Amino acid sequence: MVLADIGLGQLIWTTFFLFILAALVWVFIVVVRDLFRNRELSGWAKAGWLVALILVPLLGSIVYIIVRGLWLGPVVGTAEDAAARAQLTPTEFERHDRGIADTTETGPVDRRDAAGRATEQPHDH
Repeated sequence: MVLADIGLGQLIWTTFFLFILAALVWVFIVVVRDLFRNRELSGWAKAGWLVALILVPLLGSIVYIIVRGLWLGPVVGTAEDAAARAQLTPTEFERHDRGIADTTETGPVDRRDAAGRATEQPHDH
């Protein structure tokens, strides 16, 4: 029987190896996810990081974490960012997404007509 040929030491080392492999795959996936969610990097920078991650995944992941400071600062797309965007009206959300949110010193501009209904303003393209 096959199980009889495997000793306890081999089983422990195999389990340890599979755990390390799963951890490395997880780190790779987290780094790639962070890479594509990062709005600060240009397309060429993302392509360069992706090539490095594909050619040398372990070294590329470690270098990315060290250079980009993953897990050390605020990440665009966090829960706080989502909560702030949830407070916006659909028009304000679209303008915020494009980076031209229309705000005053007291907060978002409230556009209402004489009857108190919210009005749609044409988009500036």
